[in-house]
Amino acid sequence: MVAFALLSTFLPVVIIIFVIVYAVKNKEKGEEAVIRHLYTYLVLFATLMMVIGGGISIFMAAADLISPPSYYQNYQDYKQMYDQGKTENKNISETEIRANYDQTVKDEKNRMKESAKNQIIKSLGFIVIPLPIFLYFNRLRKRQSE
Repeated sequence: MVAFALLSTFLPVVIIIFVIVYAVKNKEKGEEAVIRHLYTYLVLFATLMMVIGGGISIFMAAADLISPPSYYQNYQDYKQMYDQGKTENKNISETEIRANYDQTVKDEKNRMKESAKNQIIKSLGFIVIPLPIFLYFNRLRKRQSE
């Protein structure tokens, strides 16, 4: 969380410094050419960040798919909650409560795996959509520099 706060503060400063240095360095090319180059670099930067973020998100979701997070409630807490909530069904056996708990844990793991699959599909959008834009603007940048 601290790294994100630091990055969100630091990144705009780096971009502003890059824009100023680039504009001063290429002053002789003309204002329109400098603005066009800056726009190209900013689009390249934004799309590259989206692709990298999508890749990181896919990796994290794949990790959740392979090894889903553990169920947060232990059996003793579940049994105590079950006993408090089911005062009318005091004749439920310990094995039935245990079977219900095991089913709850299994359902939670399945829910986490489904959520991870959903996250992978969503994260692919952060790669599939900006990648062609990045490739197009990269070719455009190469043509501009020739």
